[in-house]
Amino acid sequence: MLRCLLPLALAVGVFLCFALAVDNLDSGHSDKSLRQLEEALRRGCVACYSTEGAYPSSLDYLTKHYGIQIDEKRYTVHYTAIAENLMPDITVLENLP
Repeated sequence: MLRCLLPLALAVGVFLCFALAVDNLDSGHSDKSLRQLEEALRRGCVACYSTEGAYPSSLDYLTKHYGIQIDEKRYTVHYTAIAENLMPDITVLENLP
């Protein structure tokens, strides 16, 4: 009886370790994508400031004129323009599934 349960327990343990590793990998990828979007938004703001002399007044202007794409199903972006000569406050949040 014990001989039958030992391989089964070992297989279940290996499966659980594999599932945990895949979950951690997916979580790391998600964090990286969020940081990349925030960095792209900031780079777009700096590009706008360097070419036009002012930071973008809205997120729509930034996405239309500087080619930044936002997956709105996955992310929510809070964009607050303070003044033309001050970097906007940008916060990127991941939406819950």
